[in-house]
Amino acid sequence: MTFEPGARTAWHTHPLGQTLIVTAGCGWTQREGGPVEEIRPGDVVWIAPAEKHWHGATPTTAMTHIAIQEKRDGKVVDWMEHVTDDQYRR
Repeated sequence: MTFEPGARTAWHTHPLGQTLIVTAGCGWTQREGGPVEEIRPGDVVWIAPAEKHWHGATPTTAMTHIAIQEKRDGKVVDWMEHVTDDQYRR
């Protein structure tokens, strides 16, 4: 998946967790209650099951990652509210 500069997911969770493998660019991810973390090519990020988070590009740089997650009872993701501009700019 490729995110253009400024693009990001909404807050969401995965019932069995998610692994992100960054392949190009520079991005950000944040777990609920934690800091915004920079992610770069070669980084592997593990998001625990049911952990609320978001991920996407930085404001000035696109980011590409591979996302791996499994289904539980036919469901792979629970989408939540959009990440606000204030949350994104932290």
